[in-house]
Amino acid sequence: MSKYWSKLAARLEPYVPGEQPKDKKYIKLNTNENPYPPSTNVLEAIKAAADERLKLYPDPNGDELKSILADYFGLKKEQIFLGNGSDEVLAFSFMAFFDAQHPILFPDITYSFYPVYANLFKIDYELIPLKDDFTLPVDQFFKSNGGIIFPNPNAPTGDCVTLEAIEEVLLHNKEHVVIIDEAYIDFGGESAQKLIDQYPNLLVVQTLSKSRSLAGLRVGFALGHKDLIEGLNRIKNSINSYTLDRLALAGAIEAVKDDEYFQSTRNKVIQTREKVTLELRKLGFKVITSKANFVFISHPLIQAADLFMSLKKESILVRYFQQPRIDNYLRVSIGSDAEMDSFLHVIHKIISSGFPHQ
Repeated sequence: MSKYWSKLAARLEPYVPGEQPKDKKYIKLNTNENPYPPSTNVLEAIKAAADERLKLYPDPNGDELKSILADYFGLKKEQIFLGNGSDEVLAFSFMAFFDAQHPILFPDITYSFYPVYANLFKIDYELIPLKDDFTLPVDQFFKSNGGIIFPNPNAPTGDCVTLEAIEEVLLHNKEHVVIIDEAYIDFGGESAQKLIDQYPNLLVVQTLSKSRSLAGLRVGFALGHKDLIEGLNRIKNSINSYTLDRLALAGAIEAVKDDEYFQSTRNKVIQTREKVTLELRKLGFKVITSKANFVFISHPLIQAADLFMSLKKESILVRYFQQPRIDNYLRVSIGSDAEMDSFLHVIHKIISSGFPHQ
């Protein structure tokens, strides 16, 4: 600990991202990146934007991208907020809608940035335990609170709740903002954005990092009632008016416009996920039904920590969480068919080698 740190910096437990090792070449199935490249239209747009205009600030409002997203989702431009990845949008949301005096609710097994943000902004929170099968106990979100946030599909489990369940949560929390974090919604779930015009307390947060193959550009956005968007803009313009640079805006516009490519790549990921799920279950794995671009798996005879290390020795990275209730599970991102074939081949080899039992 540095003597120069503030008390805030000293007490924080920061979010820990997935490994990005550089010691050798790995099959990376640990950070939920899309195995397919962005649309060629995106790459061409970024190249075209990389010119002398880089000396100028980008559009602080991102009006063209907002218009494209509004048309895509059937909303108005003033119902769209843009940020530097959905993580920034979520951070702004915690500041805009949650207060220290009123504890917010989110699941006990969920995106690990939520408690980080709550601690950073001094917001009390209550963890809602998932059921034993990792499904969301919707009725537990009906209690008194200062706001609600959960991912759908959930991370790291991949489980997805229905729009009807989300609507129940909204109906029981009309006085507080309900944030649905839809980072993985395009891989099989149904977006809650359809409910926005009915529920002014609903904020839907999405990203272009996963399903649009733009993790390297950092483009996130929120959809909601114009009053919620105005609240986000007040926070943004008090911290950083220019959240998206010229290249990110140019690439994002084309990524949303090229719907044919988007549909093609996300369907490939879905098909591969279903194939891998079937093969893993044949090998005795418990696989949580996933609507995301990853699977959450556990084997009855091999400890997850040991399996994690065995895979790493074979140059395959997956995500292991040393947390209560899930410390015998691995999260495996869905790669290309070739990458997943390699993963399954190594899994077969580990199991057939007579790996030590628990």
